[in-house]
Amino acid sequence: MQAKTRPFVMWPDKRLRTPADPVTEITDDIRQIWADMIETMDAMPGYGLAAPQIGVMQQLAVVDASDKRGQAVVMANPEVLHASVELREHEEASPNLPGFSSVIKRPRAVTVKFLNKDGVIDRKDFVGLWATSVQHQIDHLNGKMYFENLSKTKRDMLLRKARKR
Repeated sequence: MQAKTRPFVMWPDKRLRTPADPVTEITDDIRQIWADMIETMDAMPGYGLAAPQIGVMQQLAVVDASDKRGQAVVMANPEVLHASVELREHEEASPNLPGFSSVIKRPRAVTVKFLNKDGVIDRKDFVGLWATSVQHQIDHLNGKMYFENLSKTKRDMLLRKARKR
């Protein structure tokens, strides 16, 4: 089956505020969702995508912060095991709320445990933009949008503007 781009769920859809279900095994259906997610992410273009962003309520994420693309890491049930004390600022946005972005501070490096494409528990260190993106995707899997990391004042301002539009 060929990968296809999928439409985004638009904020404030409740699926974006609902934690995704854990994946129990890696099947061909899961691999197809990952392939569609990579296709959708590359079409944005973006650095990562979580399944709830396209309405699939499973803990699936893809991340590709490489310069040339084609280096996507596919993950099921990703979990941060360790995060650096040092923070990194990056402007984050979401196709689920187009036209808005905010500078977010997150740990510069993280170690993540996940189920890989072979159904094996893997762990990987992510640094810089890779780390930012994987943390952003894990937030989505937990029913959290990037702007929830802002102060209440900044978050309220962004959401007020979003509602006006």
